[in-house]
Amino acid sequence: MAWSEWEPVTNLNLKELQYHKKYRDTGGAVARIMFNRPEKMNAMTNYGWAEIAQTVSEASNDKDVAVVVYTGNGNHFGVGGDMNWEADGGLQGPGGMALASVPDFDGAIENCLKPVIAAVRGYCIGGHNHLAYHCDFTIASDNAIFGQNGPRVASPAHGHLVASSAYVLGLKRAKEMWMLCRQYSARQSLEMGLINAVVPDARLEEEVDTWCEDLMGLSPTCLQIVKQSFNAVGNEIKWTTDKVLSLIAPDFFDRPEVKEAHESFFNKQTPNFWKDAKKGS
Repeated sequence: MAWSEWEPVTNLNLKELQYHKKYRDTGGAVARIMFNRPEKMNAMTNYGWAEIAQTVSEASNDKDVAVVVYTGNGNHFGVGGDMNWEADGGLQGPGGMALASVPDFDGAIENCLKPVIAAVRGYCIGGHNHLAYHCDFTIASDNAIFGQNGPRVASPAHGHLVASSAYVLGLKRAKEMWMLCRQYSARQSLEMGLINAVVPDARLEEEVDTWCEDLMGLSPTCLQIVKQSFNAVGNEIKWTTDKVLSLIAPDFFDRPEVKEAHESFFNKQTPNFWKDAKKGS
């Protein structure tokens, strides 16, 4: 079996991503969606998050595409949201309310009719981590590091994208990952069930090709049916996406902990969210 070289798809006018396709000599193609901000370790703004949803929808509707692969340009898959963008109000809704306006790229990946693979090397943190665990499969280089960062940097991830991790990891491990902001090696992540396979970094693309070939040997319609059947898992928690943040902290971005988190991040200090707490108060 032989593959063509990667060919750029140029009609999408992308700012923070690149989109390529390569074709198999026996038919069918793989779409590669690449985060393309290596100078920022592929941290994304709303342009990038929207482009993730846009490109996976494009691949889902492309009759030639059999499998979709997400990867990062450079040494890292990605480190979530661009903190400069977030600190400048990127996550705020109208009137400064805590109504996160990040597009539902996780949902777009879940709803894609094609199998989606995350090919991870280096850091896979924050938004990139929950993107990876919403992909159908995650294949990691042995240098990959996974984790969440939201409570540390006052990025109010909430709802389904958080709760769905319990179906991947189990409730205890999912809470550990999200509430303690620990980071996990590729081997630890494999043992936890966060990823499917670990390979030496030099073999990452080769391993992804093998998984693509295996998937392309199966009935594409049956794969669509099976994938969408799995979406029934967790449907009952999707209501939380629009309600948790507005119910608990509608004034989130006016709270002093947000300023503390941002200043500490930019000054490379450990935040102290309790410095104003008074003994006996």
